[in-house]
Amino acid sequence: MAAPTSNERLTKAERKEQARRERAELQRKIARSRRNRRVVGVVLLLAAVGLGLFWFLRPQPVRATPGELFRAAPQAREQAGCGPVENVGPFQPEGRNAVHVPVEGMPPLSAYPSVPPASGPHFEIPWGAGVYDSPPPIERVIHSLEHGAAVVWYSPEVSGVELERLRTFFGSGAAGARVIVAPYEYVGEGEAGTLPAGAQMAMVAWQNVQSCASVNLAAAFGFTANYGAPPFGQRPYRGEAPEPGAQF
Repeated sequence: MAAPTSNERLTKAERKEQARRERAELQRKIARSRRNRRVVGVVLLLAAVGLGLFWFLRPQPVRATPGELFRAAPQAREQAGCGPVENVGPFQPEGRNAVHVPVEGMPPLSAYPSVPPASGPHFEIPWGAGVYDSPPPIERVIHSLEHGAAVVWYSPEVSGVELERLRTFFGSGAAGARVIVAPYEYVGEGEAGTLPAGAQMAMVAWQNVQSCASVNLAAAFGFTANYGAPPFGQRPYRGEAPEPGAQF
């Protein structure tokens, strides 16, 4: 005859108590699962609310028209600590000022008469206008200067609303059609591979450079509107590019 199982050996009262404990444990598990789901839901809700607040309350770039920026440029240059536009002269020997060279034949940046370079030996293919997140090939940018480009360089350490305004403005519309905007950082070129100490922005056209202590959209446009070729609007061209208005 088979031996009685453990449940058969339990009394009726013991079986009842065991069932009660099992039900209580199941209820605790259900309650714990519900509590965990509520906690996850609250965390996700708070994250969504926080993201929404950040999106709506984040600093917004202030839009300005080219005319407003041009009128504001003189005061903006003072506020941004900009020096005068300096004619840095040609690369020496002058016979190599606009010569085409292969990439491997490029002189070091320290050989150019200014930082950033404003003329000199360069690659045969220019670099297109636009707003760039990383430093473009400098040998091609110099060729674009020969064709009348204006370049707005900024320190890669710079961030904030004013830089966003500058990038947005030149990245859309006719005002940026002859302008290159990019960070200036050429590792391996020593001091010539970074902007001079105290400068966060430098505007460059062929043989002309203007440096500023801080990034400022109006100051940058005041330069590009005059020294890019053709200049913006009906203003006279103040640059010296050998091939102003040529394609790049």
